Amino acid sequence: MTARGATRSYLFALTDGGGTVPPELGVARRLVERGHRVTVLGEDSMAAEILRTAATFVPWVEGLNRPDRDPANNPFKDWGLGPIAQVRGVADHLIAGPAAGYARDVLDAIAGERPDLVLTSVFAFGAMAAAESAGLLFDVLLPNIYPFPADGVPPMGMGLRPATGRLGRTRDRLIFAAGVRTFDRYVLPRINAVRADLGLKGLEHALDQVGRARHQLLLTSPAFDFPANLPSNVRYVGPVLDDPSWAELAPAHASWAAPPGDDPLVLVALSSTFQDQGGTLQRIVDGLAYEPVRGLVTTGLGLDPAVLRAPENVTVVRAAPHTAVLAHAALVITHGGHGTVIKSLTAGLPLVLLPHGRDQADNAVRVTERGAGIRLRRTAPPKKIARAVRRVMEDSSYTRAAAVLGEGIRRDAEPGALVETLEDLPCSR
Repeated sequence: MTARGATRSYLFALTDGGGTVPPELGVARRLVERGHRVTVLGEDSMAAEILRTAATFVPWVEGLNRPDRDPANNPFKDWGLGPIAQVRGVADHLIAGPAAGYARDVLDAIAGERPDLVLTSVFAFGAMAAAESAGLLFDVLLPNIYPFPADGVPPMGMGLRPATGRLGRTRDRLIFAAGVRTFDRYVLPRINAVRADLGLKGLEHALDQVGRARHQLLLTSPAFDFPANLPSNVRYVGPVLDDPSWAELAPAHASWAAPPGDDPLVLVALSSTFQDQGGTLQRIVDGLAYEPVRGLVTTGLGLDPAVLRAPENVTVVRAAPHTAVLAHAALVITHGGHGTVIKSLTAGLPLVLLPHGRDQADNAVRVTERGAGIRLRRTAPPKKIARAVRRVMEDSSYTRAAAVLGEGIRRDAEPGALVETLEDLPCSR
């Protein structure tokens, strides 16, 4: 029996993943607008954005809590690291290291108001275990493509195409097995120690903690992702296309403007967090100087616009509302973050992608496989970037492919499936 329409209480346990924050808080905002009680455990770096949703903000006390998004406060520098070093860094600083603190803070929040559902960021394993120990349902928010091993999903992080034939399936099986062993090595003992302290049985594999969720909520479109046989608790609920509130509050929001003229507008948007992207941005800006375009570069919070040397046809700002800019643009140049890619495609715009890490190469291959853009190395020189821009602008097939892909994404972005899934809960105890 369900009770859709009844007022419910939701507890969010969120970590500051940069581009993951706007869609995760977009979920919270939608529940507030439906009249539900929403509490968000989050980092101080997210406080202003959380408060704008009208949810109740509770800062992490024992869990990881960054005061702001200054790169100096990053728990570790994930750019430029090899795969094993990245896994260890994520384990030490984002998942296993703070897990016990996340668990204690979530249990304190649950004691204050026993929620009907706990929703967690994917790295908050301790929050998941705490909800489980309290006998509460929990969902895991995944504001990107499906990142875990599954039949048909190429291994993450390398920008691989879907496997074909026995050799391809063997490739995936071996890479997945190595990844699970590495993740378990650095995460499993500490997560099981937290679970033991909570009175829970140990896990066979660390990722089993995510598998114990009621739902893994994929905040993306199946039209964008590659088809795969996913676990039974995975739900595609559509992308959340909200711009970050810090961009809406920035001075550029009210008066953003591209250089004057009638040349096509190109939006350049790399990561909103620091990924050592300054050199790539400068090469992009230099490349746009060769082309008859108007460039608008948004550096985000991770980079000072003043460090870039811009030609007359390029404007560089800290922030601008991408949704509004995309309505006037002809092309987007990006690192391949999920939010920027999905918004660009929803607007029917092709892309030039220069992945830096994380899930970006995997998003890029989903674009290039559909013919909606071109991928370059992040170290590509200015003239090569200029040629890619010219090719995408002159070959209308890229725009047509982006429009087709964007049409499917727009359908899936309707909030009905998301809200229905979150409100489909057992009657209150």
